[in-house]
Amino acid sequence: MSKVVHKFTRNVPHWQPRVTPVVLAEASQEQLDALQVTPSNTKVSEYVLVLAHDPETLKVRSPLFNAIMYDPGGMSRAERELGAIGASIVNRCVYCAAVHADRHAKLERDTDVTDKIFMSGADADLSPRNKAILNFAIKLSQCPSEASDADMTMLREAGLDDNEILDLILSAALFGWANRLMHVLGDPVRKEAAA
Repeated sequence: MSKVVHKFTRNVPHWQPRVTPVVLAEASQEQLDALQVTPSNTKVSEYVLVLAHDPETLKVRSPLFNAIMYDPGGMSRAERELGAIGASIVNRCVYCAAVHADRHAKLERDTDVTDKIFMSGADADLSPRNKAILNFAIKLSQCPSEASDADMTMLREAGLDDNEILDLILSAALFGWANRLMHVLGDPVRKEAAA
């Protein structure tokens, strides 16, 4: 039996798809081609196997995801994860928030930032740079059209250059889309022991 997780956590829950994932052994050549590039180039998750039902889109999605989250230069990997966390909190995507909080904590070798975010959200007591990153990702996720010159000034005053600001915008925007896919296609669950 599984129970849907509703509370933000750094403990990554299992993602339970509502759509049956493509069975790798039965995948078409087009699906296999699309699966050659996976997010983070690690493993083929159930989520990616669900997305493989539309191989044309997956073939574009995975390289885009990798470029935004993992390309060198610009913002650090941990700061891109903060952008993803900010968007995921606004969109209430518990699974994405957990995955990216876990990655942030591992990259930083510290759980302090993510613990504070999950406890206090936008009011978290963070360094000026982390606070600016989180708050901008939240604002961008709530209403992109409200981002202003003043927000750009705040990011620059926190030490971000134009390439880093672009990376932050891309990270938050990517998760505005990714969160919605996760919500529709499955649920974050925790397995419960049989009684």
